[in-house]
Amino acid sequence: MREVNQPAKDLSIYRLERAKEDYTAAENNLGLKDLRTAVNRAYYAIFHALRAVLALDEYDSKKHSGIISEFRLRYIKTEIFDKEISEMIGKAFKIRNKSDYQDMYIVSRNDTEIQIRNAKTIIDAVEKYLKNEKII
Repeated sequence: MREVNQPAKDLSIYRLERAKEDYTAAENNLGLKDLRTAVNRAYYAIFHALRAVLALDEYDSKKHSGIISEFRLRYIKTEIFDKEISEMIGKAFKIRNKSDYQDMYIVSRNDTEIQIRNAKTIIDAVEKYLKNEKII
């Protein structure tokens, strides 16, 4: 367990809560059959979960690719988090970009459900890590 200052802990907890809110929104939008929005919220659930961990290192980036890259460097490459999480992050980033920015791209219900499940897996892993680090 490492020493983390209180502002970093508070920011980490805030970002985890934000990730959970986005996850709930993803589930709700799936129920409404709004798949594009559900995929978007599932991605942001993952994104904010990653930022919750990086807050402990006092790291942030204006670019999504910066957050993903730094998380992979500090937490996947060092095997703190499983490699499969890196794959989930990559797929979520790709699908969210296509869904948000590519004309005529229609995300399937199956892909949406997978993204929501992956968001839950990542949030759970982050929550477990934060508990082990005595952040929450």
